[in-house]
Amino acid sequence: MTSIRLEIRNRSATQGRLRIGNLVMPCRIGRSGVAAAKREGDGATPAGRWTLRRVLFRPDRVARPKTRLPVAPIAPRDGWCDAPRDRNYNRPVRLPYPASHERLWRDDHLYDLVAVLSHNERPRRHYHGSAVFLHLADPRGGPTAGCIALARAHMQRLLALCGPHAQIVIGVTARRKSPNRPAHR
Repeated sequence: MTSIRLEIRNRSATQGRLRIGNLVMPCRIGRSGVAAAKREGDGATPAGRWTLRRVLFRPDRVARPKTRLPVAPIAPRDGWCDAPRDRNYNRPVRLPYPASHERLWRDDHLYDLVAVLSHNERPRRHYHGSAVFLHLADPRGGPTAGCIALARAHMQRLLALCGPHAQIVIGVTARRKSPNRPAHR
C-alpha cells in the first residue's frame, strides 16, 4: 500500500509538502489550513487518513494518467454535489443539476487531473465537507478551498506511484529541533 504524508508546520499553514518515501513535493492546501473538524465551506483541508479512490482526467487536455488506481475521463456534464441537504451530497452528479454543485469540466486547468479522496464518504454526514480532492495547483499560487493541489508534473509522478488502497495522511508535523540551536522557550 502506498502511504503519502502531507506535512505542514502548523494548522493555519496554506502550503505543505507531500512525502512518499524519500520523494518530497511542495503542495498547496486550504485557505484555512488543516482542520480536525471539517465543515462545508470552511476552506480547511480535513485532517485524517484518506484513501485515494479514483482518478478523473480531462481527455481533451491531458493523456490518461499512468497509475494503478481506477481512472475515468470527465465530460462537460460532470459535476460534484456540494449542497449539504441534497440526497447526492458529496457525490458525482450529471449537469444540469438542481442543487448546488461544482463543475468538474472547468475553464481553468485545476481539474484536468483529480484524485478523489475518501473524505466524508461513508457515512456521508451533512455539512462535513464535500469535493475534497487532490488536484492541480493554480500556477499563480495561492491556497485551495480545502483540497490539496500539486504542480502537474508532481501530480503525474505521484499518481504513477499509487495503486489500490493508496492513502494520504493529513496532519501537523512537529518541527525538529536543530542540534546547533537552542530550543525557544
